[in-house]
Amino acid sequence: MVENRIEQAKKPLKAPPKRRWNGVKRNWDLYLLILPVVIYFLIFKYYPMYGVQIAFKDFIAAEGIWGSPWVGWEHFIRFFESFYFERLIGNTIGLSLYNLVIGFPIPIILALLINEIRYKKAKGFVQTVTYAPHFLSTVVVVGMLFLLLSPNGLVNQILGLLGISEIAFMTSPEWFKTTYVFSDVWQQMGWSSIIYLAALAGIDPQLHEAAKIDGASRLRRIWHVNLPGIRSTIIILLILQTGSIVSVGFEKVFLMQNQLNMEASDVIATHIYRTGIAGAQYSYSAAIGLFESAINFFILIFVNYTAKKTSQTSLW
Repeated sequence: MVENRIEQAKKPLKAPPKRRWNGVKRNWDLYLLILPVVIYFLIFKYYPMYGVQIAFKDFIAAEGIWGSPWVGWEHFIRFFESFYFERLIGNTIGLSLYNLVIGFPIPIILALLINEIRYKKAKGFVQTVTYAPHFLSTVVVVGMLFLLLSPNGLVNQILGLLGISEIAFMTSPEWFKTTYVFSDVWQQMGWSSIIYLAALAGIDPQLHEAAKIDGASRLRRIWHVNLPGIRSTIIILLILQTGSIVSVGFEKVFLMQNQLNMEASDVIATHIYRTGIAGAQYSYSAAIGLFESAINFFILIFVNYTAKKTSQTSLW
């Protein structure tokens, strides 16, 4: 009897429907503010999921989505047994991991360095210089890469002066991933460091003062005060980034891609474009896209669960 009462006391109290409705009416302006966001997600994020079913159908435009015949897992099996499967998975995951290993820690290091600049004007100058590339469009960045890294470009001219032979950066499969990753780091590191700078600004200055009194150097304060202070932010952003490990952005890869570097630049996103849009194989490309999303979803769940168990920090 006593145990039942204790269990009932542990259960959260639910407000009666009338009371909840009064709460909605009292905060109607807040609900009105969030309404456009909810409508956006319903129309542009959830409603299109209705078309995912063509991945299990042999889509015929004249019959429509509902009228097309079901084929089960046929398109998924066709993709798994295709000649391109291993190359697509290898290139996509390889490019994502390379970008994660190089591109993830650099914004953290940049934020820590910017945070240590004491002169306000110098700090603002560094921030402006590192933020500016983020506002360039991908087309402009790829155009700059072709100009700088071409056989007659500035980089090869400098290498020639140093006695190093010419490198075909944009046409060699061996250089595609490096060119893609480091150009992406250059473009995004300043913008990505903003979140870490905001987290660093929230660290209690008394911790630094106490460390100074104990004789800690600047490097030790970065290691023992700043890094633990932004650890939760680092883990959250790492979880978000690992959630897209099997997907690489289409636009930049497609613009950098050519027949000479296809062996290294052919990823799932460009294959979906070739088969789905150019080849009009809508069901097959939908199956590949669904496979990509499912793998990303399970990786996100696993990484989030692991982070929660090991560091008590997670997305949910």
